[in-house]
This record gives sequence, structure tokens and C-alpha cells, in this order.
Amino acid sequence: MVEVFSKNNCMQCRMTKKFLKQHNVPFVEHNIDEQPEFIKTLKSEGFLSTPVVKTPDGSAFSGFRPDKLQALA
Repeated sequence: MVEVFSKNNCMQCRMTKKFLKQHNVPFVEHNIDEQPEFIKTLKSEGFLSTPVVKTPDGSAFSGFRPDKLQALA
């Protein structure tokens, strides 16, 4: 399952989730404003901005990346 770590009022987060929905890619969202327990984990993995997308194969990337999202579709 694809995981999307997002924040409120984040345009790139909205665009990422919209892309996944439009391409019927199932995902679970973790909003770090509402679930701050994920912040420490993301920082320890080197991520400093949202969205962070973790893929089923264990890879992860941040930002709105249509090229990488297309590979999931």
C-alpha cells in the first residue's frame, strides 16, 4: 500500500493525492499536522518537507513528482 505523509494547506500534498485518486492508486494518508508522531520518523529518514510518498517496494520520495507517481499508476 502506498503511504502519503501530508500537511494541511500543502498544495503539493493536494496535487499528489489528486493524482493518485485520478489514477486509482490506493493509498493511506498520514497528516502530520493531525498525527505529529510521524514527524520524528520522517526527519530521521532525511525528509524535511511534504508530501512524502512511500511505495510498496520500500522506496520513498518527497514533493509532487508526476514521473514517480506515474510509475505507481
